[in-house]
Amino acid sequence: MAAMRAPLTIDVVTIFPAMLDGFVRESMIKRATDAERVSIRTVNPRDFTTDVHRTVDDRPYGGGPGMVMKPEPLVDAVESIRTEHTRTILMCPQGTPFTQAAARRLSAEQHLVLLAGHYEGVDERVRDLVVDEEVSIGDYILTNGVLPAAVVIDAIVRLLPGVLGGGPEAHEQESFTEGLLDYPQYTRPPMYRGMEVPEILTSGDHEAVARWRKEQARAKTRDRRPDLLGD
Repeated sequence: MAAMRAPLTIDVVTIFPAMLDGFVRESMIKRATDAERVSIRTVNPRDFTTDVHRTVDDRPYGGGPGMVMKPEPLVDAVESIRTEHTRTILMCPQGTPFTQAAARRLSAEQHLVLLAGHYEGVDERVRDLVVDEEVSIGDYILTNGVLPAAVVIDAIVRLLPGVLGGGPEAHEQESFTEGLLDYPQYTRPPMYRGMEVPEILTSGDHEAVARWRKEQARAKTRDRRPDLLGD
């Protein structure tokens, strides 16, 4: 029997740790934590400041609106938890778009540090010193990086062995896993408001069902996300 892998450790560096409290105590994330598949912690950069006001931001050099997060608290926070197995990710609108493939790749890591910025961004030296990659969850701006970090955590944790119910193939038949959107899903009742479940799904012909689902997934992808097909 193969040995169970060590729990994935995820540290979120943020000045708003309470924003993650409810998220990690509910649903799948809580089950994964209770089952010791993942350990999720928060690190507050304010704990690495040296002034009485616990200052983590300052005016940008060269002028401009807003504030920029200072390098010292962020770098010190990351370095306090970083090991040789750590991969540090900056949640950032300028980052590489987050995909299912990225979630799968990151789920194989031992230790992830998700750096959640705030204000107008972080001092560029933070990127140079401690960031391995930058990730964006979409082309829009949020108040800070905690919600993007939660999205990344959710997508990663559900891929860890033993987290999802429904067998090991549960997450292998979802949207984006094979580059397509998911096929239409139905459950009871067989007839609802004049709309009937497609007959093929109740036929018992598993090969025909598989073909139908593949055809439907491709048709939906062509209609909604043709960019995924590349043809």
